[in-house]
Amino acid sequence: NVTPGYHCAGKDIVSGRGVYCLNVGGVQIDEAVAEAFLEALEPAGVQAALLAAQQREADQEAALAQWQLAVERARYEAEKAERRYRAVEPENRLVARGLESEWEQRLREVDQARAELTRRQQQRPAALTAGEQQALRALGQDLKRVWFAPTTTPRDQKELLRSLVEEVIIAVFRDDYRAHLTLRWRGGRLTELDVHLPRSRPATVRTDEETLALLRRLAARHPDDVIAGILNRQGRTTARGLPFTANLVGNTRRQWHIPRYEPPAHPPVGELLSIKQAAVVLNMAPSTLHRWVNDGFVVGEQVTPGAPWQIRLSDALVQQFVEGAPEGYVVMQEATKRLGVSRQTVLQRVKRGELEAVHVCQGRRKGLRIRVIEDTPDLFSHTS
Repeated sequence: NVTPGYHCAGKDIVSGRGVYCLNVGGVQIDEAVAEAFLEALEPAGVQAALLAAQQREADQEAALAQWQLAVERARYEAEKAERRYRAVEPENRLVARGLESEWEQRLREVDQARAELTRRQQQRPAALTAGEQQALRALGQDLKRVWFAPTTTPRDQKELLRSLVEEVIIAVFRDDYRAHLTLRWRGGRLTELDVHLPRSRPATVRTDEETLALLRRLAARHPDDVIAGILNRQGRTTARGLPFTANLVGNTRRQWHIPRYEPPAHPPVGELLSIKQAAVVLNMAPSTLHRWVNDGFVVGEQVTPGAPWQIRLSDALVQQFVEGAPEGYVVMQEATKRLGVSRQTVLQRVKRGELEAVHVCQGRRKGLRIRVIEDTPDLFSHTS
């Protein structure tokens, strides 16, 4: 995307919701700032051009002066090395040989510094002639042509702006389709501008309504990463055909103003728990509890197919999980024998509420216990 734009990356400090506090296209804003800059510069155009020429010559003089100092410094070091070499005793050959090498090195550095100074003097541009000064005056009077010239890069334009403008403050009024600019010039002067912004067209690519409706239901119960997994398991995709991620779910929520999931600070009575959390409370294996949900022994809630099962931990449910079997409750095998029916029939009667059942959570014989009430013989009963 080559269209310029501006945004304030305050998403980490604005309610922690990952929403930019400002995001606006920059075409109209750039044009307004450039126009104000050129208008402010027109009266001083000629003077600015002459100052630019003078500054260039001064920079060249300063650079040559530095290289002249480098030559003098190298010559001084060479002369000092020569004096040390000539002051050594001839009998001390090792010291003399080292000092001679140092002297030769310093002489080479002098030659290098002189060569560099000569090269830079040859490359130094000549002083501006009267004709060149006149051309610069004409250039200063036509800064707009220079600004919009194909050879002027955006980087050049930014450098020109920074020479006079310290900062630009932007306030966006989306309902009015306008932006208010405050230009702070060097020296403290302020310029106020109002810029009309284009009306945005409605998005031609959008998430389907069914997915949005499901997202609204899921966002009330699950965080974004869990929602992404649910939507992907159902084969749903974004408006552009991409699989959902936590970031894409968050972007879709913010676009359609769907609040994100916030866990309650104080869980209500009968809190909804995941199967894993409920299994810890009920002191049983998650796989067993999941099987009981599928079999219908425990009532589970599911927002949509593919969403995690949730169990409302009511007092009645907790009372069905005990440490020891109450009196009158027997194991499944004994219940089938007493009732004279199959195991599947017993399970179906438990699911329909016709038989009471509890789950023993401790001991060597954990599992389901069925309460069997045998009929009391009456006067018309026959015994064998």
